[in-house]
Amino acid sequence: MKRREFITLVGGGLFAWPIAVRAQQSERISRIGVLMNRAADDPTGQVQFAVFQKSLQELGLRDGGNVRIDIRWGANIVDLERKYAAELVALAPGVIFASGTQSVAALQRITSTLPIVFVGVSDPVGAGFVDNLARPGGNVTGFMLFEYSLSGKWLELLKQILPGVRQAAVLRDAANPAGIAQFGAIRASATALGVDVSPINVRDTSEIERAIAAFAHTANGGLIVTPSASEPGHRDLIIALAGALQAACGLWASVQHCWRRPYFLRARFRRPVSTCGRLRRSRA
Repeated sequence: MKRREFITLVGGGLFAWPIAVRAQQSERISRIGVLMNRAADDPTGQVQFAVFQKSLQELGLRDGGNVRIDIRWGANIVDLERKYAAELVALAPGVIFASGTQSVAALQRITSTLPIVFVGVSDPVGAGFVDNLARPGGNVTGFMLFEYSLSGKWLELLKQILPGVRQAAVLRDAANPAGIAQFGAIRASATALGVDVSPINVRDTSEIERAIAAFAHTANGGLIVTPSASEPGHRDLIIALAGALQAACGLWASVQHCWRRPYFLRARFRRPVSTCGRLRRSRA
């Protein structure tokens, strides 16, 4: 098998499928596992999975025909992600498609042999999923969103919106490796911008409401909502709270939710399918 057949352009970096994994593939894929970081009834998740299925069909892969898709919805909850990751690995699919950092982390904990193709991971190198972009090593490859270092730009944006900002709260999911790294990048840029930053760990809706309401009365304060905190179930609540508090208390918020746009969603979930398809053909 030629090496170039396993190279795919990934968010400005090249991911080459590991040689060790290629050597193992000797059978035609009959199953594809899918671990989503959303709830089963999440509308955005449904759109994403529909795009994934349609893209497979465009490659001639039909669920229930020449391929079987086993999907689990982890809802970005650590315990659920790990439970469903174990279920999918036990089914021994030829490849597992994973959406989001939590899904990849859950899968990587329990398998170092099944190929994993990811999407929606901010920085796979920083998260420890791959060794580097050119030669990922191991059994994981995929499509990244951005490097963690870009998270510092969110604080710069907040400073441009509100030049007088002196304190910024950063909503994050502390159980998500992306949330920890994103806050680290924001804090690294804070000194030069003259802003004190503090994390707000997101666990449930009541905690989000209390934290935002308490911080809203901070003088010259701003709020940054990282993707780890706004995905998937808390996003609408945070946007509503931030909007209401901006009107009532002058709180400014930078909410990272551009990937809700339909075009972005479709593009992000279409690209990994070709990787799965190439892997499938390599096993024929």
